[in-house]
Amino acid sequence: MSTAETPARGEPLPRRSDLAHHWGLDPSVVFLNHGSFGATPLVALERQQEFRARMEAEPIRFVVTQLEGLLDEARAFVAAFVGCNPDDLAFVHNATMGVNTILRSLDFAPGDEIVTSAHEYNACNNVIDYVAQRTGARVVRAEIPFPMTSEDEVVGAILSVVTPRTRLVLLSHITSPTALVLPVERIVRELNERGIDTLVDGAHAPGMLDLNVERIGAAYYTGNLHKWACAPKGSAFLWVRRDRQHLIRPLIISHGANSPRTDRSRFRLEMDFLGTMDFSAWLATPEAIRAVGAMVPGGWPEVRHRNRDLALASRDLISRELAAAGVPNADVRAAPDSMVGSMAIVGLPDRAPGETPQPSRYHDPLHDRLIDRWHVQVPIVPFPAPPRRWLRISAHLYNTLDQYAHLARALIAECRS
Repeated sequence: MSTAETPARGEPLPRRSDLAHHWGLDPSVVFLNHGSFGATPLVALERQQEFRARMEAEPIRFVVTQLEGLLDEARAFVAAFVGCNPDDLAFVHNATMGVNTILRSLDFAPGDEIVTSAHEYNACNNVIDYVAQRTGARVVRAEIPFPMTSEDEVVGAILSVVTPRTRLVLLSHITSPTALVLPVERIVRELNERGIDTLVDGAHAPGMLDLNVERIGAAYYTGNLHKWACAPKGSAFLWVRRDRQHLIRPLIISHGANSPRTDRSRFRLEMDFLGTMDFSAWLATPEAIRAVGAMVPGGWPEVRHRNRDLALASRDLISRELAAAGVPNADVRAAPDSMVGSMAIVGLPDRAPGETPQPSRYHDPLHDRLIDRWHVQVPIVPFPAPPRRWLRISAHLYNTLDQYAHLARALIAECRS
């Protein structure tokens, strides 16, 4: 156990987990926002630096003679972790890059429909709108009820808007603004029966869920490794079903486009080398996955179990404390527990009239006050639009229930002021 010495408004900061020493997180900050960018164990960062040192010691030998084999090893490890054949997986820098790669590879025509929902990540919505504007395709946003009472509402909302003109459905596996685990396997199965391809944005799924990409059955799946799998920043993957790989080109056309090699697929040749870059995040990803899995006796199944249990317990604690203090919306349940993973959201009072998102470093003045006055790093999410807002908490092995109790006290004080 560790207790930071920095006080927050005269109150000592709550203890961190016994496992927190594996990360380099600032002990003067109560870090409850793993979901935004993740956090990487120190041992994985050391491994990343070793790869950088190898490259700088002899760049030509590293890139020309060693890199391909190292990428093959890392890719095989990651593929086993996420449940797919390594030849169908490519490293990318983040899930947004994966979504861009698919949407900007496919040929859309005027009248084609791309289906998504209001729960999707803003960056992905932006690329959908960009592609639609350039091609004349139509964006259709399903109205998923929120709060919701069952997974059936999600399935029904998506299927209700697909038509014979639907070319692609973009669906989050775990939504960013609302922290909900969506029934993607059910939805993909229904869409496949209608001959409609699905692109699953699994930005939060690797490490949070027991993931099996091939079993989901989508045409395309992309996921971040630097979030819940705790890899270095800039490590993610894109999986493309074998029968769709001929349609997909990387965002950067490089040497693989005219390679005479026949020992690898065109998908592999084009995706693996996009030019000179820092490959160390991808190469160090297996070390991160191994390190986190070794922190608890049950390995990754126990990591996922602990994180989810803590997220649910913390959500309930904060909601209960805020509701008892008379904080509006705190007792609103966003969705059933079956749709919660290692993140959860709690209702907050609507933003006060005249309290605008700016000036604010973090898009909401309450977020600023929590970090400045209470040393708590946690996002405040407007959804579906201001003034409605929610608290989104994340839980990983370095967190404790005491930290969320501290957050509850901070929120009560701030909502009363």
